[in-house]
Amino acid sequence: MARISKNRKAVIAKYNPDKVYTLEEASNVVKEITFTKYDASVDVDIKLGIDPKKSDQMVRGVVSLPHGLGKVVRVLVLCSPDKAQEAKDAGAEHVGLDEYIQKIEAGWTDVDVIITMPTVMAKVGRLGKVLGPRGLMPNPKSGTVTLEVGKAVKDVKAGKVDFKIDKQGIIHASIGKASFSADKIKDNAAELINAVVKLKPASSKGTYLRSISLSSTMSPGIKVDSSSI
Repeated sequence: MARISKNRKAVIAKYNPDKVYTLEEASNVVKEITFTKYDASVDVDIKLGIDPKKSDQMVRGVVSLPHGLGKVVRVLVLCSPDKAQEAKDAGAEHVGLDEYIQKIEAGWTDVDVIITMPTVMAKVGRLGKVLGPRGLMPNPKSGTVTLEVGKAVKDVKAGKVDFKIDKQGIIHASIGKASFSADKIKDNAAELINAVVKLKPASSKGTYLRSISLSSTMSPGIKVDSSSI
């Protein structure tokens, strides 16, 4: 018979997989059952009662988390020379255009967010096959295609999250770190969930929020009562 580890026993003692917790309770529990040696990410999964195959039921948006993400977001700005200094002053790690397009075409994607301008999208557009599968392709709806590149960089650095429903009708998003206080985890999660609620498609029928769960990188998912948001 396999031995149950000390951490596993602690999880069993503090977490009931059959219970539906309030968001406040879940925010406390996720901290109590996270035992990684590194600062684990805290994620929210939201199952929606819509058909993602229908174009009029696509749910995608951005939200600025009140307490940020607790991590360094590496930003590349693909822009014309006149906007380069603005992007650097805002804190972008990488700024340029043609040289970075060549690097990306060669396989380089060592960034978290790419911001660009409408005036250079003709060049950036050909990177879709590389950036699309990695979720890095700039998009006007997420605020990453804009003439205000400095503001976009600051927003991303401050904790702006781009979320999108997947093929299974689920939104996955990171909302902070396990080192955050439970109150900060709760606030960030509530901000994301409320943003998703506001984007409910007019054609959506029945229950919109099917299920919500909160978890850290190595913890089990904690069921959250949507009415507690």
